[in-house]
Amino acid sequence: MKDRTAKYSGALALLLAGGMLLTGCGAGSDGATSADRKTDASGSSGGAPAPAAPDGAADEVGPEQREGADRDDVAPSPDYLSTFALDVDTASYGYARRTLGDGRLPGPGSVRPEEFVNSFRQGYQRPKDNGFSVTVDGARAGADASDWSLVRIGLATKAATDRSERPPAALTFVVDISGSMAEPGRLDLAKESLGMLTDELRDDDSVSLVTFSDEAETRLPMTRLQGNRTKVRDIVEDMEPEDSTNVDAGIGRGYDEAARGHRKGATNRVVLLSDALANTGETEADSILERIESSRRDYGITLFGVGVGSDYGDELMERLTNKGDGHTTYISDETQARKVFVDQLPAHVELRARDAKAQVAFDRDTVEQFRLIGYENRKVADEDFRDDSVDGGEVGPGHTVTALYAVRLRDGASGHVATATVRWQDPKTRKAHEETGSVETGEIDGALWGDGNSRLQVTAVAAYFAEALRGSELPGAPGLGELANRADTLADRTEDSSVRKLATAIEEADRLKGGGDERGGGDEGEIG
Repeated sequence: MKDRTAKYSGALALLLAGGMLLTGCGAGSDGATSADRKTDASGSSGGAPAPAAPDGAADEVGPEQREGADRDDVAPSPDYLSTFALDVDTASYGYARRTLGDGRLPGPGSVRPEEFVNSFRQGYQRPKDNGFSVTVDGARAGADASDWSLVRIGLATKAATDRSERPPAALTFVVDISGSMAEPGRLDLAKESLGMLTDELRDDDSVSLVTFSDEAETRLPMTRLQGNRTKVRDIVEDMEPEDSTNVDAGIGRGYDEAARGHRKGATNRVVLLSDALANTGETEADSILERIESSRRDYGITLFGVGVGSDYGDELMERLTNKGDGHTTYISDETQARKVFVDQLPAHVELRARDAKAQVAFDRDTVEQFRLIGYENRKVADEDFRDDSVDGGEVGPGHTVTALYAVRLRDGASGHVATATVRWQDPKTRKAHEETGSVETGEIDGALWGDGNSRLQVTAVAAYFAEALRGSELPGAPGLGELANRADTLADRTEDSSVRKLATAIEEADRLKGGGDERGGGDEGEIG
């Protein structure tokens, strides 16, 4: 047993020496800090995994990492479970594209790989009912990492029904009119977006409008759209940029209005449009989050964040919407605004699932190592998977959620690899449901870059790109130049304009990395 343990520890040390960021996928002691590990008992790691030991050998793999300890010497014990809350956000990818288009590299802290992956169509089979379908597939990572595979967990909800069949909506728009919103592509785009949405919503939908700068103001209490569309448009057009950015005041007034105008049987939601650059009032997220928590709990109001601007408070918006049972997106031009406010929001107002979580159980007989790519701020303790009081993610109609894992199989392994389970609550009845899917070694044995699944390849390109921007590396990751070529080929094969834009973004990142002196402000930095 000691010889086998030494073999695993030596393999880990070699990978670390090769430059891979490795953290364990296993549980550790309650005394471990976030600096010690990027995962809790869920195994939802931000780095690559520790080696998985055979049955009975977990304690011999190594003790929990300690702050300042030599990572070649210690590693967390594996638990073979990975648990996380579902996430349909895409803002990180949208903002990265905007930043690259402006000639800057995005800051590594603003890059969330799951939001890159979830920005692309996946082609999963959708369920016939209001639950989830579960698709699990994968492929070998590449010639330079032939012992690694990418395993894709795909979750999908049924597409939106006819808009006339959905419940009515009660939407409170909270619009940032601070001085920074005067920049082109901010308040002007927010006004244009709201004008589009006013035309798309139904007569029995209701809207209210709150604006904020240094203080918050209610411009329109909750009002049915029937007979009032012109009034709504006029109020939207009257918005002009003013002073500072008091996000706390805007959120507080917005939720007050949403609670005051709450409609039973309707979908009640706050829609925040802002660059999220708080500089007045309470600027820390925690106190703002407390206000969101009470409204979420008492009224079931969800929060949808729409980010704008070349400088954007990504972290604040992400934390707000996570706490507010919602999601975020980012818009930088009229095309993206139309996609969000015309094509998506009116159809996706209702929810398919509340507090949705996923848990992936890896088979210790076949799996030696695994790593969840992204989802660091969505991790859930394994024991909380079936605790429905623990917050999960909210998912609407027609959404897909993808989790990508780097998985290393044991030598000669054959058979079951993993089982993925998604658990969610019905938005109306709060009854819990589960659905599962599994994958065998033969189903992930094909070459990733062969003539197989183009959508799986797009997923891999997006994940590799995000990890490169974070300065990390995945098994089998091509360089940015080769990655751009692969994205370009996939754009031709899929005839998908979004994949073409991905290729352009990778090319720009490759150029900026090669240039060396072209950086953005703030925490932006070079790749690698």
